[in-house]
This record gives sequence, C-alpha cells and structure tokens, in this order.
Amino acid sequence: MSETDWIASARQGDVAAWEGLVGGHQDAVFRLAYLLLADADEAEDVAQEAFVRAFQALDRFDASRPLRPWLLGITANLARNRRRSAGRYWAAVQRLFREHPEPPASVEDTSLQRLESKQLWQAVQRLGPADQQVIYLRYFLDLPEAEMAAALQVAPGTVKSRLHRALNRLRPIVEREFPPGREEHGP
Repeated sequence: MSETDWIASARQGDVAAWEGLVGGHQDAVFRLAYLLLADADEAEDVAQEAFVRAFQALDRFDASRPLRPWLLGITANLARNRRRSAGRYWAAVQRLFREHPEPPASVEDTSLQRLESKQLWQAVQRLGPADQQVIYLRYFLDLPEAEMAAALQVAPGTVKSRLHRALNRLRPIVEREFPPGREEHGP
C-alpha cells in the first residue's frame, strides 16, 4: 500500500492507516522536535501534538505531495512556538522577581503560602484548558492585559471577558472544595 493509499484510508477514518502513517514518521518528527528543543519530554509532547494537528488537517493536505515534509513543518512550527512561549514565560518570571522582590518570610508563613498556592493551583486545574490558561497568565505570571492579549492572540477586551468567565467558574470550585481553614493532608 502506498503512502497516498494510507492517507486516503486515514481520511476515511481508518485508524490502522493513520497509525501506519504515524509509525512511519514518528522517529523523524521526534528527532526534529528534540533537535529544536533539546529536551526529550518537550520533544515527545511536540511530536504528539504535531500528529494530532496533522490528523485534524489531513483533509486539507495535498496527497500528491510527500507527507514527511508537511509533518516536519508542523513539528518545527510547534517547537518554535514552544520555545518562544518558554522564553516569554521566563522573561515574565524574571520581570516579576525584579519588580517585586519577596521579603524574607517566616517558615510558618512560607508553609501556609505554599499550601494555599497548591490548593489554588489544584482548583484551577479543575477548569478547562482555556480557563486555566487565562488565569495562569494573569495571576500566576502576573501579565498585564495587553501582554495576555498578545500571548493569546486575541483582543484585550476578549481577555477581560475570558478572565471574568474563568473566575466565575473558579469561585464555586474554591468555595466547595477548598474552604478557608481546611488543610490538605497527603495520602
């Protein structure tokens, strides 16, 4: 069976055909992602996302062309985006620490803050990915709305409405699952 036949079958919903295509190209996709990111876990994530995106766009792919360059192009774009995103994250973290150096805290204060942060993060993780992202950018990275809009590639007004809706969905989770005074104990 030729690659064109595999693509045609995958477009028809043949899972085995898609798995065959993935199997034939996964090493090259992973190697490129690893080359660009220098981290095996990150490369694995990018490779997986590249195949998901390729599958979603398979109907738009020109089957008269080879599949590998198209897959590698998707992979390279995703890896570059991840590197840029990590760079923006690191710059925001550095900016935060330069602008707001933390005064020394007592051990008790630090432990309580860590517990509260952990509980808040657990509550945020119960939200959908879009809500998690907007809350993370605003409150964990402390990005201003303009930078959030740029990172999310949306208008600043959209950032405000997304953040408002995400906080409205987060509030009942925090109130229900993490009431004040409740301490979390490990298993």
